[in-house]
Amino acid sequence: MNAEVGGDDIAADLVLSVKRLCAGFPAEYWRDADREHRFPSEFRDAIGKAGYLGVAMPEAFGGAGLGIREAALVLKEIAASGAGASGTSAVHMNIFGLHPVVVGGTEEQKQAFLPPIVSGEHHACFAVTEPNSGLDTGSLETTARREGDRYIVNGQKIWISTAQIATHMLIVARTGGAGLGGLSLFYTPLDRSRIEVREIDKMGRAAVDSNMLFIENLEVPAGNRIGEEGDGFRLLLHGLNPERILAAAGCIGLGQAALRLAAKYAGERTVFGRAIGANQGVAHPLAEAWAKLEAADALMMRAAELYDGGRPCGPQANAAKYLAGEASFAACEAAVLTLGGMGYAKEYDVERLFRESMIGRIAPVSRQMILNFIAEKVLDLPKSY
Repeated sequence: MNAEVGGDDIAADLVLSVKRLCAGFPAEYWRDADREHRFPSEFRDAIGKAGYLGVAMPEAFGGAGLGIREAALVLKEIAASGAGASGTSAVHMNIFGLHPVVVGGTEEQKQAFLPPIVSGEHHACFAVTEPNSGLDTGSLETTARREGDRYIVNGQKIWISTAQIATHMLIVARTGGAGLGGLSLFYTPLDRSRIEVREIDKMGRAAVDSNMLFIENLEVPAGNRIGEEGDGFRLLLHGLNPERILAAAGCIGLGQAALRLAAKYAGERTVFGRAIGANQGVAHPLAEAWAKLEAADALMMRAAELYDGGRPCGPQANAAKYLAGEASFAACEAAVLTLGGMGYAKEYDVERLFRESMIGRIAPVSRQMILNFIAEKVLDLPKSY
């Protein structure tokens, strides 16, 4: 990946090169991976070999030294190729997940942890959510007890993507008292002798696993703690806004993939002597879906530019994720309805994209919590929870 030319040129070259790579993984590849519940290892290896895993990582550690804006372009193009959420979820943790290490890690930690992530040698998962706390991060119950030069971690995590194949995890655990101030952040190998990884059978994105983790007496060296004790949530925030921006990018690309398939079908399918796309009842929902995706895309890029510029972007990042999730779902629904009965058939792929579009309305944060955040932080309304 060449990062030697200026901003817009980089973006254009990046999109074109990702598009070319994704062309080698057609719809059949993703259809089969979804049906077989098979992780898309070949795709992930190709992304790593091309250097895209390090798109937003510092050059000093093997990355391209670009920003979340460029990472968003990569993920949007992956999803838009027809890979959908299966494609983006296979690589997104490596692309953004270790930003808390970039921000809060020591030089020694960065040298040890970041190059293997950039190269794809290591695959990380993000272990935050727990069964009893959901989005209430301050109520996390997993503990990390200090014993000399190590911590002993015990607890449970849920909805942990890629844990079936992950080599490492970024985990939040309680080292102190109650609330957010008692949390610390660790990056450590995923020791399967101490962690039971139990896959969750789910509606969509079957190619990329989601799991429960049962952690019993996991030993983590003290040198693998990122930042100081009690600093975990503050550091975690450096991953949350990029996560929302990149989730929005993936949703937008997924919606674009469904819209492209639907428009093609509507232009070719002839009923009563003309293409069904000539009927406004078919054309207008697709046109409206395009407009909504474009609006979400503009806000997503705005949020990415704010983040890369070191400016506050929480409202924009959250709103972009909200709008992108809604626009993606609407586009996929319109695509299924455009194809009618064939929209329900797996061979036409829009049903797979429709199932995956539900993820963007639920994760990594629900629609309701995003609206709560905007109401409180932007509109200065009383907190409702």
